[in-house]
Amino acid sequence: MRIEGRRRMYLPLALAVALLFRCAVTAGAQAGPAGGGEPFRLKLPVNEVVLTFHAADEHGLPVNDLKLDEVRVLDNGHEPRRTVAFDSLLDRPVRAGIMLDTSESMQRALARSKAIAEQFAGKLFRQSSDQAFVMDFGFSSEMAQVWTPEPARITRAIRNVKLKGMNPLEGTDIFGTIFRACFYGFDKANPTVTGNFLLLFSDGEDNAGQVTMEEALGACQSSNVAIYAFRVRSDNVDSTGPRTLARLAEKTGGRVFDANESGQAVWDDLKTIEGEMRNQYRLVYVPAELKPDGSFHRIELQFPDRVKRFEVRTGYYAPGQ
Repeated sequence: MRIEGRRRMYLPLALAVALLFRCAVTAGAQAGPAGGGEPFRLKLPVNEVVLTFHAADEHGLPVNDLKLDEVRVLDNGHEPRRTVAFDSLLDRPVRAGIMLDTSESMQRALARSKAIAEQFAGKLFRQSSDQAFVMDFGFSSEMAQVWTPEPARITRAIRNVKLKGMNPLEGTDIFGTIFRACFYGFDKANPTVTGNFLLLFSDGEDNAGQVTMEEALGACQSSNVAIYAFRVRSDNVDSTGPRTLARLAEKTGGRVFDANESGQAVWDDLKTIEGEMRNQYRLVYVPAELKPDGSFHRIELQFPDRVKRFEVRTGYYAPGQ
């Protein structure tokens, strides 16, 4: 499936962001300790917000014993009307979208990006529980590998992408590609069960699309998808790419890493991503005020001093009328 970069092939944002507030979200969870029993199903009313986040101490190690009374959440500056659930989710499955920029600017960096992506698929991906897809993008984009639990298929798709393979015209549509990946790719990936993220390899330059950064962020925030980017250094000293990637990661609860780091540093980065996505907290709450006006709600979390770092998206959009 090829998607041209200049076509606005998406639904109105009001519908995209309403995904978080569907009348019922049905989640098939893992079986109980003995491996038996009926699958757990979680149904969320339209006025409940699901928030997932990772917390770490001063050494970067996960803090997995937080209690609800140690966490304060503010939704547009107000405490929730009611907290519905607060859970520690340990060693859970992940759903990853591997995004490879193959535009002209990646000529000297594509091989390195593919090697890092293969390392993730080959060493950290769990066939027993995880799933991933691979997208190749430039001016246009295509699904090089649809969702699969098989590392061999993921690795083969990564190896097969080619420089300028998605460039019938020059340019890169990074925002449109991210929008499509989050809105269409993660529409059935439930954040209450799996850790959902994009593993993005790019210099961050968007110069061919009609989708804005805010629209791309809205799709990811509504699907609760974090963006972890390996930034490729650009020859353009005036490049806006670093700022773009930093904003995408910050607003979705992810991070940006340098693709040109040493092999050990990159391995540590991949382990960090895995740790943050597999070990998270889930907080479900009813906002003090939620109107169906499509407005953005800013989220702020406050923690005890033993939490030195946390990763969480900065907010969400209310459903439209």
